[in-house]
Order: sequence, then C-alpha cells, then structure tokens
Amino acid sequence: MATITRYVTVILGIIQGTAYYIWLLRSRIVSYDGWTFQGIFTALVIILAFTAGTALMMWLGEQINQNGIGNGISILLFVGIIARLPVTFGTLWENFKLGLEGNISLVIYSCIFVVIFLIIIWVIVFMNDAERRIPIQYAKRVVGRKMYGGQSTHLPIKVGLSGVMPIIFASSILSIPSTILLFMGAAQKTGDAWNNIPDFWKGFFNAFDMGGWIYTILYFVFIIGFAYFYVTIQYNPIEMANNLRQNNGTIPGIRPGKPTSDFIAKILSKITLIGALFLAFIAIVPLIFSDVTGMKGLMMGGTSVIILVGVALETGRQLESQMMIRHSKGFLD
Repeated sequence: MATITRYVTVILGIIQGTAYYIWLLRSRIVSYDGWTFQGIFTALVIILAFTAGTALMMWLGEQINQNGIGNGISILLFVGIIARLPVTFGTLWENFKLGLEGNISLVIYSCIFVVIFLIIIWVIVFMNDAERRIPIQYAKRVVGRKMYGGQSTHLPIKVGLSGVMPIIFASSILSIPSTILLFMGAAQKTGDAWNNIPDFWKGFFNAFDMGGWIYTILYFVFIIGFAYFYVTIQYNPIEMANNLRQNNGTIPGIRPGKPTSDFIAKILSKITLIGALFLAFIAIVPLIFSDVTGMKGLMMGGTSVIILVGVALETGRQLESQMMIRHSKGFLD
C-alpha cells in the first residue's frame, strides 16, 4: 500500500507540475519557445521541480511517521499554517495602527477578528471531542464453568465524523471556474483573454468569486451535502447492527436486526447534520467577515483552522501517551 501511495503521489506531482507549466505559459511568465532544446528544457525543469517538491514532502512525512509523533503529512500542513500566522497577525497589527490614526472602524474590525478567531478555536476544540454515546448491553452466556458478557458499555459516534473532508470537497468543486480562468490566462479578469469571453460566461465566472453571496450559499449547501455523502460511504448501519447481534449486544429498548439499524441510521443522520452545520459555520464565517469588512488579508480558511487545532490536540494526546509509556517502563524497570 505504501508503494502504491508513493507512485500515485509522484504521478499527481507530474500532473500538477504540467498544469502549473501551462498556467505559466498562459500568463506569459514563461515564454513559449516551441519544440526547441530551450523550450523542452524549460518545461522539464519546471515540471520536475514540482514533482521533486511533492516527493520531498512525501518523504518528510514518512520520516515523521517513523521517527516522530503523529501523522507526518498532517504535521507538515500544521507547520505550513503556523508559518502563515505571523503574516496574518502582522496585517492585523498594521490595520490596528491605521485605525488608531483616525479610522476607528479598522480598530473595531481588528478586535472583532480576534474575538471571532478565538470563538472559532473554542468551537473546534469543543466539537472535536463531542460524541453521541449509544448504550449497549451484552447478554450473559456460559462457556464451561465461566460466565461471559453481561456488561454495559456504549457505542461512541463522534459529531465530526467526516472531519474536514466536506470543506475540501466543496472548495474543490467551487474552485473549478477560477481554475478554468487560470489556465485561460484570465485569472485577473483583465486583458485580451478576459475580453474575448462572452458576457454570459463572464457573469457565470463572476458569480463564483470567493466571498460572493452565490459562492457562499453554494459553499454552505455543498458542505452539508458532502458531509452526508462521506458518512454514507464510511458508515453502514446494517453492518453495525449485524456486528452487535453477532456479539450478543443490544441497544436497550430496541429490538435486534432492522430496528437496531434504523435506530443507528437515525442517530447518524442527526449527528451528521450537527457536524455539517458546525463545519459550514467554521467555513462561512471567515468569508462573511472578509466580505463585510473588506479586510481580505485577514481571511483564514475554515479548513486551515480545523487542521491547526485538530493536529495540535492529536499531537498533544500522543505526547501524553508517550510520556505515560516511558513513565511506566521506568517504573517497571
């Protein structure tokens, strides 16, 4: 599986590098020299540079997995987000200073940004550990002279079952129009490439501008839709009910079989809705804030904040477990 992952990563790096090379040509950042040695060499250098960067990140992630703590790729994403925080807070400080010089609205907006940022972190931390516990009762059974079962436990279902995947899926779908403009060389919506587009399609592309009301509504709907889709393909209530029956487990007050699967499906549907609304809130609030205040430089995506907080919490837990293991080994030695 690891070998397949490596090969797929390199292939995706080649595809991405080729796409960026085409964009550089369209944007006239790189001149097109045709099928000459210089043209082919330039294309190979750009594509291989992106591919090598992809392979390097994959290798670093594997090294962290083997020698460090936690998921390597997640930690690399965490570091990348942390590296952008000084720029964000530097922009915040500049706006605050400009506000003190006369524009009081910038001071208010800056304070609101800090409050919203802290509230979003608190909500993510709270929802990260939130779960619905379904009580499970195991029947007693006698094997030889011993009695097994009879204990009560619970089946935990996390509120954030789908993680950040619905946000990633939704943003990927909504980024298709801007990606098309990027490869057409009209990403800035100026110049000949943009002027040659028919008015109907100009309106279509303008409707998908990040922060617009159409984009925001579709973003909200797609996040909820993809949250249900992801949970549907990852969790099978019928299989969960069958596993309970095979282990002599029942939900108090619910008959085994189809009633149990229907009950689990109902719980999953409610939990998924709560989790989807939570993700939509995290993703949309920064867009609304930047659109209302016009402070585009302070916008931080909901995905980045969720990854930031989630990886920090998970790494903290693993550090605690490693410390407990070391303490236990020292005590036993």
